[in-house]
Amino acid sequence: MLQGKKQLAVLIDPDKSDNKTLEEITARSAEGGVDYFFVGGSLLISNRMDECIKILKQAGNIPVVLFPGNTLQMSNKADAILFLSLISGRNAEMLIGRHVIAAPYLKLSNLEVIPTGYMLIESGRPTAVSYMSNSDPIPADKNDIAICTAMAGEMLGLKLIFMDAGSGALNAVSESMISQVKQSLSIPLLVGGGIRTPEKAAASADAGADLLIIGNATEHNPSLIAEMCSAIGK
Repeated sequence: MLQGKKQLAVLIDPDKSDNKTLEEITARSAEGGVDYFFVGGSLLISNRMDECIKILKQAGNIPVVLFPGNTLQMSNKADAILFLSLISGRNAEMLIGRHVIAAPYLKLSNLEVIPTGYMLIESGRPTAVSYMSNSDPIPADKNDIAICTAMAGEMLGLKLIFMDAGSGALNAVSESMISQVKQSLSIPLLVGGGIRTPEKAAASADAGADLLIIGNATEHNPSLIAEMCSAIGK
């Protein structure tokens, strides 16, 4: 995952996108040069995961990566899974507990398992992630905490660091925090949450994000996908 260039992932919540919208997102992603589809949500109330992935696979060679909110959000129809450890919080279930439950299933699956340090960053409002994970985000102005947390994640052997302001974030992760965290790492940095405009995407990429994740904005306006791709030089 990641090839030493700026990349873009479109996050799909199966609960929020009907088939028609998914088909449009899929087509525009293929045209624009999107690198990955991430699929998942904090809480899925429908049973549309496999159906959603099937539609996304129509894009051809864009890998589908599970971004699970819990251990029930799994599917062998995907290509890979972010094995998320919530290193910004102190909830043991999110650090290792649920991973123990998921491990036997993943061992038998064909999914590529990608150990990922997940860091929730304060975004100006409570998010579904903070509520469902029962954890406090890292304050938006505490770059030092973010830096040390990311470094610890890398030292523990995690392969990616994912800083997320959360779905529906008022404020995206600041360029200052992105830049300083990136400088402390030798592994790829993923950034998502609150990236609604091409200008913000470009600024986050320039600050040091290796992979940007966009979601809510494209659900409402799939035409933004091409603009986001163009903004980061794709």
